[in-house]
Amino acid sequence: MVERLERVPGVAGADFRGGSRRELRIIVDPERLAAYRLTVPDVLRVLRDASASSSAGKVDEGKRSYIVRTEGEIVTVAQAKDVVLRRESEDGSGRVSRVRVGDVADVVFGYKEPVSRRRYLGDDTITLDAVREAGANVIDTMRGIKAAVEELNTHILRTEKLEIIQVYDETVYIDAAIDLVTQNIWAGGTLAALILLLFLRSWRPTLVVALAIPVSIVGAFVAMAMLGRSLNVISLAGIAFAVGMVVDAAIVVLENIYRYREEGKSPMVAALLGTKQVWAAVFASALTTVVVFAPVLMLELTVGQLFRDIAVALSVAVTLSLIVAITVVPSLSRSLLKKVSSKGQQGFRIPLLDDFAHWFAAAVMRLTRLVIHSKVAALAMIGGMIGGTALFTALALPPLDFLPDGNRNQVWGRITPPPGYNLETMMRSAQDIEASIRPHWASVSGPVAGPGAPPRIDHFFFVARNDQTFIGASAVDPRRARELEGLIEEPVLREPGTRGSVEQSSIFSRGVGGSRSIDVDISGPDLEQNLAVARRIDDMLRDVLPRHEGHRVRPRPGLELGAPEIRLTPDQLRLADAGLTAREFAQTVDAFNDGVRIAEITVGDRRMDLTLRGPENLVTATQGISSLPVVTRDGRIVPASSLARVEVTSGPTQVWHLERTRYVQLDIRPSKLVPLETVINKVQTEVVDVLEKEGLPPGVKIRLSGAADELAKTWNHLKFDLLVAVVVVFLVMAVILESFIYPFIIILSVPLATAGGVIGLWFLNTVVLPASDRQPLDMLTLLGFIILIGTVVNNSILLVTYTLSNVRESGMTPEEAILDSTATRIRPIFMSTLTTVFGMLPLVLSPGAGSELYRGLGSVVIGGLALSAALTLLLIPPLLSLLTWKLRGEIGRARSLEAEHAAIAAE
Repeated sequence: MVERLERVPGVAGADFRGGSRRELRIIVDPERLAAYRLTVPDVLRVLRDASASSSAGKVDEGKRSYIVRTEGEIVTVAQAKDVVLRRESEDGSGRVSRVRVGDVADVVFGYKEPVSRRRYLGDDTITLDAVREAGANVIDTMRGIKAAVEELNTHILRTEKLEIIQVYDETVYIDAAIDLVTQNIWAGGTLAALILLLFLRSWRPTLVVALAIPVSIVGAFVAMAMLGRSLNVISLAGIAFAVGMVVDAAIVVLENIYRYREEGKSPMVAALLGTKQVWAAVFASALTTVVVFAPVLMLELTVGQLFRDIAVALSVAVTLSLIVAITVVPSLSRSLLKKVSSKGQQGFRIPLLDDFAHWFAAAVMRLTRLVIHSKVAALAMIGGMIGGTALFTALALPPLDFLPDGNRNQVWGRITPPPGYNLETMMRSAQDIEASIRPHWASVSGPVAGPGAPPRIDHFFFVARNDQTFIGASAVDPRRARELEGLIEEPVLREPGTRGSVEQSSIFSRGVGGSRSIDVDISGPDLEQNLAVARRIDDMLRDVLPRHEGHRVRPRPGLELGAPEIRLTPDQLRLADAGLTAREFAQTVDAFNDGVRIAEITVGDRRMDLTLRGPENLVTATQGISSLPVVTRDGRIVPASSLARVEVTSGPTQVWHLERTRYVQLDIRPSKLVPLETVINKVQTEVVDVLEKEGLPPGVKIRLSGAADELAKTWNHLKFDLLVAVVVVFLVMAVILESFIYPFIIILSVPLATAGGVIGLWFLNTVVLPASDRQPLDMLTLLGFIILIGTVVNNSILLVTYTLSNVRESGMTPEEAILDSTATRIRPIFMSTLTTVFGMLPLVLSPGAGSELYRGLGSVVIGGLALSAALTLLLIPPLLSLLTWKLRGEIGRARSLEAEHAAIAAE
């Protein structure tokens, strides 16, 4: 089975665990050893020398070269028995006497003692693991594994009455997530088209803009393939976000063309003038959206790959949408906009909606006139909006989290018993847990859970070992996988003296704890002092992070030197009298108690151990160690206690080192309802700082690592990236607008968006999601604020560029230019905003696999765009009204340029 799985393309290796491994045993008899005056180390040394194979060079003869090999590996019972332990020649007679292994030992094939016990749905099992090659496509690899499993079940295993059951398949989550994103792309595109139809009231212009969606999306797929980027849940989510954004440029161009057609211009003239007038604005808008990702693309941390997938998808789609807006849209509008109603006439009217729209536009214009004619009102409105939104953002911004764990249908648990438990005890404990959960198995009580009942369990297995037990389970209904945590953890925590943690599997991290595991490292030269500090921290954490709130703490490797051990301290004088060394004594005790591995041999096509051991059941209790037989050089058999002091004591289960210093680690798994930043701050201020203030033992240090380290590094980089993104956007606009003042006005709309992003995240957690499914401000969600920097400035760019166009090209006064640009750009601003918002809504509102990855990001972008669309109309006009002196200078500049052009033409 292992060999068949290893042949699957994309599988780096496979292995099996569980059961017992076969071995070739040499069982020595201490009485026979004593009779021949042989010791266990003598037998061990001879057998290791006897079982050896090596290359011995080559021999050239004629045209051929022969490889010379010595094959001395012991692979059969007969070969092992024939190994000569001693050879003596009798004087005079020439007779030779030999002592072979067969004279002092029995040689048989047997099975090792199992080191773990594994059960699946109540039956003993052996587990198979397949490891994927780095870079191999997980879906293709899993497809090959499933084909191999089906082949094995159909042929080889059926004859043995065995079956392989696949209990873990990460492609199930991936496929479900991809299907959901694909559905959201279609739903978002449909909603965006409906919003366009609602504004334009005609299918012809709606069709012109809507065609930008498939062209840009399909082009994005092609461009990503050419760039070598793979399609995954994150990149598909980026394309889904782009569904609403790719129509922004097309809306601005078409709306301007449509306006010229309403004024009576011919299709050709309207397409030319409409595109030319807004070309600078749409180019600046697309460029700011793309360049804002420049700092993200250079991020080398864990989240960098995730950010790059979204950044590349969005950048490619928006770039293509710009090309579509200035090429496809004018061409199609010339053909499809041949019949347009006069300005002010519409195909049909929606009473309440149209009344609200007219009222809102009129209110905006009244406020605009007010701030244009009153500098005090303008300053009050600017200060109130910028200061209010910035203050709100600073106060309402929720604590940070690292990465979402996802909603994968797999729950893992780890149970750590008191030190010294043996395998049988762990097995009984695991079976008690199994019995408590058995009524919830779908195979026992059916796949459908009753109203209010816990979810049914599809797969359930455990692996019991001496030091800990692992539990795994999945739900029949993948959406309820998280509910299995409490169901399984309840019987786990009932075990006396046992620590346990059961958590849903993370999509970004293997093992229990996922990407939110915080490590407290206590290091120092003295292990006892480290453990004392660790125990104090563990006690403090019980108050700071109560267990009943869902927080879990696991010490690694342990908080006690409690691993029971039987310690044999050799008496050097007695060993010397017996003709033995301490090493030979230890080898003898090891062989008679547990068995000593001599070598690894190949029997047939299997690798197995060649083992030297004593008779079975020599030791059945701790007192039996004292009575273990030790064969001396003079042929006596003495108990181990006559050569060493035997005492029952305790010692560390493991000793860990951090930078060559002993350390103990407390692994904190916070409740999913508490942000990671909040937990880190509580641990730092209420535990670490308190202990450091009280004074730590000499040389002892405490530091936070794990997710705490990753969160700090990522947040520090992202703060810098946010600043760089703002600067890059500002410089791009400065180049396009040939001014440092107008870009400054535009960039002031960013605080409006950040406040909207915070409101969007609050709305998602308060209204949309249940209290048990909180969306934190994780690093993926934080990317939404970076996206907002490049997108919310689009509306401001429209207002500023159109105002400049009115002044430079139409000769309007600054006041007239501001009023005209505000009145003209209300509709395209809300058209582009609402298409983007409704295009993203399915990503935020549709629950399912993968939605927890991007719903927070989507809520931030939606909230930021929605709030900024409304407030930008109230912010940019008063800002421009304070720059009437600058706008009047634009009139003179425009006239100077016209004179220069006329002079050049005359020459």
